[in-house]
Amino acid sequence: MTAQPRKLVVSFLTTVDGAHHNPMSFAGPYFDDAAAARSLADLEACDAMLMGRNTYEYFAHGWSNATDPYSQRINDIAKYVFSSTLTAAAWNNTKVLAGDVATTVAELKQQGGGDLMIYGNGRLSRTLLDHGLVDELKIAVFPVVAGAETPLPRPGRTAPLRLASTRTWTNGTVQLTYVPESFPEGGVPG
Repeated sequence: MTAQPRKLVVSFLTTVDGAHHNPMSFAGPYFDDAAAARSLADLEACDAMLMGRNTYEYFAHGWSNATDPYSQRINDIAKYVFSSTLTAAAWNNTKVLAGDVATTVAELKQQGGGDLMIYGNGRLSRTLLDHGLVDELKIAVFPVVAGAETPLPRPGRTAPLRLASTRTWTNGTVQLTYVPESFPEGGVPG
């Protein structure tokens, strides 16, 4: 019997005007106990996190010594870092991978097990979306205006999505979960 493929989930935080870099600058006041519990539940459904070098460096610095349950899960989970410049990682349970990202992630998805998680919508997320490897986008929209930044997908590209679910929390944050779709011949998704 063949293992069921893993789902690749891209989860990121943004403001209503699209700012997403340095999310704790706008999400911090909203990251209460309930938000930590939701994030922990998402991570517990995962076997591994995928990240690029910049995200790895940001997370390793901020999370590697934290001990709360959410931070402990991030520390314990397998982490795959895709980088052409980083050769070794000091953070526990971290493996640096070089080579073709799309091929490697397709292989990871076929191994079966829990979901694969990417935090953020940087170059790695955009590349995997371009290659049709993203199964779900979880976007938490915070009720803050901060200035728009780098868009997902790449400028000039279109990524049609189907809304799978919405959740609104009492603090005004909205999570939108989308599933990527393909454009049908000569039209837009129905």
